[in-house]
Amino acid sequence: MYRMSETTSTNEENKPPLNGRRAIPPNYSNDEENEVPEMEAFGLIPRGFNPRDYLRVVDIYMFKEPQEINKQEHHTDKYYNPRLIVRRGQAFQIQIDFNRPYKPETDQFWLELLMGRYPQQNKGTYIPILVGNVLKPGQWGAKIIHRENNSIRLSIMSSATCIIGKFRLYVAVLTPYGILRTRRNSATDTYILFNPWCQLDAVYLDDEKEREEYVLNDVGIVFHGNIEDIKSRSWSYGQFEENILDACLFLMDKAELELSGRGNPIKICRVASAVINSRDDNGVIAGSWNNSYDYGVAPSAWTGSVDILLEYYSSKQPVRYGQCWVFAGVFNTFLRCLGIPARLITNYSSAHDNNANLRLDFFLDDEGKVDTRLTKDSVWNYHCWNEAWMTRPDLPVGFGGWQVVDGTPQETSDGMYRCGPASVQAIKHGHVCFQFDAPFVYAEVNSDIFYTRVEKNGTQVVEKIDTTRIGQLIVTKEVGGDGMVNITEEYKFREGSDEERLALETAVMYGVKKQSIQDTTYQPQTDVDMDFQAQKAVLGNDFKVTITFRNKSRNSYTATTYLSGNIVFYTGVTKSEFKKHSFSAKLEPSSSSSFDIVIKSSEYMRDLLEQASLHFFVTARINETGKILAVQKALMLEIPTLRIKTKGELVAGKEASVTVEFTNPLKQTLENVTLRLEGPGVLRTIKKQFGRIPMNSTLTWEVKFFPMQPGLRKLIASLNSDALRHVYGELNVQIQKP
Repeated sequence: MYRMSETTSTNEENKPPLNGRRAIPPNYSNDEENEVPEMEAFGLIPRGFNPRDYLRVVDIYMFKEPQEINKQEHHTDKYYNPRLIVRRGQAFQIQIDFNRPYKPETDQFWLELLMGRYPQQNKGTYIPILVGNVLKPGQWGAKIIHRENNSIRLSIMSSATCIIGKFRLYVAVLTPYGILRTRRNSATDTYILFNPWCQLDAVYLDDEKEREEYVLNDVGIVFHGNIEDIKSRSWSYGQFEENILDACLFLMDKAELELSGRGNPIKICRVASAVINSRDDNGVIAGSWNNSYDYGVAPSAWTGSVDILLEYYSSKQPVRYGQCWVFAGVFNTFLRCLGIPARLITNYSSAHDNNANLRLDFFLDDEGKVDTRLTKDSVWNYHCWNEAWMTRPDLPVGFGGWQVVDGTPQETSDGMYRCGPASVQAIKHGHVCFQFDAPFVYAEVNSDIFYTRVEKNGTQVVEKIDTTRIGQLIVTKEVGGDGMVNITEEYKFREGSDEERLALETAVMYGVKKQSIQDTTYQPQTDVDMDFQAQKAVLGNDFKVTITFRNKSRNSYTATTYLSGNIVFYTGVTKSEFKKHSFSAKLEPSSSSSFDIVIKSSEYMRDLLEQASLHFFVTARINETGKILAVQKALMLEIPTLRIKTKGELVAGKEASVTVEFTNPLKQTLENVTLRLEGPGVLRTIKKQFGRIPMNSTLTWEVKFFPMQPGLRKLIASLNSDALRHVYGELNVQIQKP
């Protein structure tokens, strides 16, 4: 199908032709406008009519400065945006100056808010606001609270369910011959956002500390690494930075969400989870999991969402490249910016189950090695998604609160790559019949791992079932600090408890496929245990791993043991095998024996991927019984950090200097080094290219900047190079008032 590119075609050509069923074209652009007449005549206008004889608006004052009443009371004073920004369901004030004193007995005026090109009252895109004597909570209305000379001050109440976005404001005055309106003036444009402070709003959150964290905090923490070795890094959400609000509204236009649906957080989350990734709709971020990031930025190099959103807003083309924490970081910015409480979640050992049958199948060949041809499922070391807070009037009572939304493209849902919102409460109790995508999320946190040996004649023998590895730990950043909170219990009951079994049976009843054990033979090995431990390993150094057998029987055994070391993506997909080691172990009755294997840096450095993630797979066959033991373990190498230092006292508006230092720990020169530094409210992202850093030498980069806002802030830096990625540093800084 031939399609003109957006830049050359006019909007007219893109609009579908009108058909017999639809009176007006679809209305999903917040940016487009209609012409509003300054004089709307009721009929013929008599000759002597002079509009100047009637009440005329001279000026409108919006109280839109950050320190003025509206932005203070609506918690929108942090937005770097000159227009009025208010939250729905809460009163705000404006002042109107007329050409003469207002006489309530004879003068009649009202306000109009319009959005989009085809404003309609029943769609919520044309809102007439009449002046009355009382304001009803959560309903549109205005009342005069002060009159002086030619001026009046109005208190305006917005509906707690109104659509969110940017409205155009007009004042209309009634005359005997027609309606006089103010001229189009973009300075009076008003943004209306969700209001977690308002009890009538679907996103109402009752705890002030939580609102400060989940709506107003513009920096967060991403937990990554793996279950044995949790790592964290800061991420700048930057939801208040210049142009970010407009960029977030543009995402809803891009997703073609009808303006009339934009008061509903469920709809907004669902379309946003699709538009955050570029699959099937040219959305914000293109994912790449193959370690080659030509013509783009490596996912690990980003330090926050602002650069990504602004680049997308200006180019309208997907930004390259992202992985799960980048999708989740940008999604979090979008939600907080619009006023929906949101937090970033990490699930350690996350199941990517291609057929959602609650079991991940790892197939082994006769020797006990994993057969990569047959094995399609994978375990991600970690996976990040978001939770958004809202009521769920579309579900039975009790399923409101935190909802899982995920912008990372994994599987399609209703034909598009998107996921959620799925109620966390419904996932915990196994009620996965409730929309949207609950079975997929349920599988991510609850699947079992089946190790199945395929014999030469095709028979499948299940050698081991691991019921505890998946979704072992689910975490988020604590409220009001940088620590980690374990929220696993919000998603699942304690492993092995009666409630957990019941939740599983409920999920199966509601159609989560659970294959029964009966279709395969399964005889677990009981008299020998095998354990695998690894030393803490620093990138670029050798380290050792230990395999321990515990023979609980009275027999002597020999175990043919095979260790495979692989470089893996954090998604659990193997890139290459760097170590093969087999040996025969003698196991004495009723005793333990340990075997050490040294892993040399020269073996793993050549193919190392950016998350410095290694994965060991150990299988052992007890020769006397033919039983197979299997364990697997992910290992993160310690990556050196960047050091950030500032000199002297930092004062808002005064020049300051910050230094970033890094020492190359590798036994090789680093090529194509890029540094990034940013801090919300402190400095815009700065990038610098360095050609190379020889081994053991230190790079120093000094940046001069003017801190913008006083308060406790964070500086975040990242380093990216051909051989080394995922290098971060951060520093908390206190910026004094001038």
